[in-house]
Amino acid sequence: MYKKMKLADTIRVAPELLGKDVNENVRNALKHKLEGRIDKEIGAIVAITQINEVGEGHILVGDGAVYYDATFEAIVFVPTIQEVIEGEIVETVDFGAFVTIGAMDGLLHVSQVTDDFMSYDGKNGRLVSKTGGRSLAEGDKVRARIVAVSINERDPRESKIGLTMRQHSLGKMEWLEEARRPSAEKEE
Repeated sequence: MYKKMKLADTIRVAPELLGKDVNENVRNALKHKLEGRIDKEIGAIVAITQINEVGEGHILVGDGAVYYDATFEAIVFVPTIQEVIEGEIVETVDFGAFVTIGAMDGLLHVSQVTDDFMSYDGKNGRLVSKTGGRSLAEGDKVRARIVAVSINERDPRESKIGLTMRQHSLGKMEWLEEARRPSAEKEE
């Protein structure tokens, strides 16, 4: 889920930037420091949208930079358990599919795709059902539910988001459209 949050931080503005606009320097420093960063409590910081207040600058002995206390607004992505998301499959592997759900990717394990047994077709790079004639491949749009979240702020690549599509109204978008059509249209 995307949220707009009001945050505060102390930001370092390098000495070579001190002759320019303070607010712009603080905005650029905040963007450089925080955008793309993952925090366990906050989530993934997607964008700094507005600087609300910049306090008095502080100089530390031995450092030519100025440190400013700033309050600002940011857009953050917070994956929440039981949240229904829509995303796109970015990679299929023998144990499942990786789905981009905004600022992060989630894993849709092969056991969580459908009630039918799914196997990996390495030649075509897709997951194929044993009896239903369904498949998942890179670029497919899906609707899934978040069932597990483990955020690692030290190494964001190690963060894990588990997904499932084994519940009602979840699955590949084409499957959902097919299920919505009246039975007379399906037979034609």
